[in-house]
Amino acid sequence: MRIARLGCFLLLSGMAFAAQAKMVHKPVEWTLDGTKYHSVLVYDDAVAAKRPGLLMVPNWYGVNDTALKKAEGIAGKDYVILVTDMYGEKIRPSGDEQALAAVKPLYADRAQMRKRVTYALDQFKAQAKDAPIDLSKLAAIGFCFGGSAVLDLARAGADVAAVVSFHGALQTDKPELAKQIKARVLVFNGADDKGTMPDADKFMDEMRGSKADWQFVVLGNAVHCFTETDQHKEGCAYDERAAKRSYRMMSDWLHGAFTNTP
Repeated sequence: MRIARLGCFLLLSGMAFAAQAKMVHKPVEWTLDGTKYHSVLVYDDAVAAKRPGLLMVPNWYGVNDTALKKAEGIAGKDYVILVTDMYGEKIRPSGDEQALAAVKPLYADRAQMRKRVTYALDQFKAQAKDAPIDLSKLAAIGFCFGGSAVLDLARAGADVAAVVSFHGALQTDKPELAKQIKARVLVFNGADDKGTMPDADKFMDEMRGSKADWQFVVLGNAVHCFTETDQHKEGCAYDERAAKRSYRMMSDWLHGAFTNTP
């Protein structure tokens, strides 16, 4: 009888602990060139062990609830993710027109984009003193505009194991920067993405000019935004098959980069 009661107690205790475990959303703020940025660190506090860190740059809507939910799904118990603010805390687009206005200055000034995303990486590394980040295993992932940003992080010569771009713009102002890439580069774009695919050949030529380990994956029947669950417009739509396939490939790619295996 006592054994049964003890077993019940342990079971309830375990359930209580599991109930307390949650996805942490920790604000991370910094100031660069007089502008204050507000990013969010996302990870599961049920896992005490250090784990790889992913700098995540969201789509052109920036840091919002949808981006945080996506980060939770990717992080699970495997990663610590910094959902990165590239605009400054006062800019939070609520629609396409505002989002376009937010990204235009950065696409027009790629040096500024590289500066902001590189600084964000430094701030992410600094979080390792309080969060379970394994600084020997860092990568960056990005979506749409964020894909462009993490590719620019790689072009800036960032010391990360990998960068992964999902339906991001491929063009650059300085193709010669590809020679600085240290990361393994994995890029996913939809075969029917009329906004990004016209630059595919130039991008591959750029990568051929680098010494990077890179792959460019074209997902059949997918358009722009294929990982964005809230997008269902013509030419910008979620595609469950393309999203799940690309996430699986990303997982394998990151594992190879972190363990230095093929």
